[in-house]
Amino acid sequence: MLGGAGVLLGVAAAPAQAAEVSYATECIPPAISGLPPVQGTTKVEITAPAEAKVGDEVEVVWKLVQAASKNPNILDLEQNTVQPTGTLKAAGAQTADIAMQGPRENPPIPKNTDMKLSDMKGKLKLTAPGEVTLTPDAYNINVNKPISTDTKCTPKETVQKAATIKVTDGGGNSGGTTGGLPTVIPTLPTGVPTDLPTGLPTGSSSPTPSPSESETGGDAGGSSTGGGGDSGQTDFTGKEVQVPYECKTPIGDKEATSPVQINAKKNGGSFDLTVQFKKSVMDSPADIPKDSVKPSMEVVLGGVDKGTVHVEGPTNSEAIKSGDPIEIPDLTGTYKPGASGESTLSPGVLTIEALGTTTTCTPAKSEVSLTLDTTEQASGASGGGSAAGGSAGGSSTDGGLAATGAEDQGSLKALGLVAGTALLLGGAVFTFMPGRRLR
Repeated sequence: MLGGAGVLLGVAAAPAQAAEVSYATECIPPAISGLPPVQGTTKVEITAPAEAKVGDEVEVVWKLVQAASKNPNILDLEQNTVQPTGTLKAAGAQTADIAMQGPRENPPIPKNTDMKLSDMKGKLKLTAPGEVTLTPDAYNINVNKPISTDTKCTPKETVQKAATIKVTDGGGNSGGTTGGLPTVIPTLPTGVPTDLPTGLPTGSSSPTPSPSESETGGDAGGSSTGGGGDSGQTDFTGKEVQVPYECKTPIGDKEATSPVQINAKKNGGSFDLTVQFKKSVMDSPADIPKDSVKPSMEVVLGGVDKGTVHVEGPTNSEAIKSGDPIEIPDLTGTYKPGASGESTLSPGVLTIEALGTTTTCTPAKSEVSLTLDTTEQASGASGGGSAAGGSAGGSSTDGGLAATGAEDQGSLKALGLVAGTALLLGGAVFTFMPGRRLR
């Protein structure tokens, strides 16, 4: 029995009664999770006074005996990060929607274990004599770390009443109209899995046709020549290529195609590279904290040179609100040639680190974006991984939303990478999707 149940404010309460009901429930994970609706059974115990008088304000307690589902097998939920809210329906002598809310108090909830939610409480001002029935309705589970997400659960069948209050005439001090609305703490509680962040690229929901097979080698459209020769050219613009990505995320394999362009600027015998993801359109499905997303890529070398060049972008310098486009800055790094002749550069493996999770996306097909005329440099690439004097700064720290792509000061709504971040929020899977520049 829930403590404090059945308390009549300002009046002596009759003995509390507690009754349990169960009902089929459908829970909708956060949109960013990409997870389908969850079907389960919710068991609720409602505690309320057996009797009261018109004019009394009674307190009702909702205890979630069993949530419709467990915490998904993705992330452990920290202590005191989950808060339930819900709606209790009053009918009979008076009708009202009683807002129920519990404190953000919970023990640590490991992956793949039962949800443990606090008891919710609400108040109802009694306005008419007769029997008032109490029936649980929809509830919501909010998880506030690493970001705030909600899992919404609604009954899928008629729910039986869980308690009945016998209201007697208290002498005309009803203090309200029939059907008086209760004093409420709006919110919906619950315990159904929802979220898990996840990072998968998404310029489009599924891979779109890539440019023709001929887009390789010297046909790098706009790619330059003479990078190491005597042409005097210093800036080289690559061709925008469609890259079909296959991503490994915390919630499964994902596919998406994104437009990518590699540009270079000659710097002595080396080249400063800039990789941009362009024209991908996607808005953030949830609030994204500051410094939580870190994208990087290994540019693949071909032609006379071999190996990879590491490029990366900074983490987002400010929080991104849900619904705002995610724009990611350019990914940069330095390419030091390891061979003389014509070298090609193609988008390679993309890595997104975000809030402790990693999403890795590998091109299903190689597409050359830029071709350069190079001159071998000491300690140059030629066959090594992460070659390139790497000014991009190798490792990242605070995570990285899987959206990558930056269109010069434009809205790089890149790889709608559902953000390689499976963040369990109150049993919900959280997923990041880019669309706004990480500034």
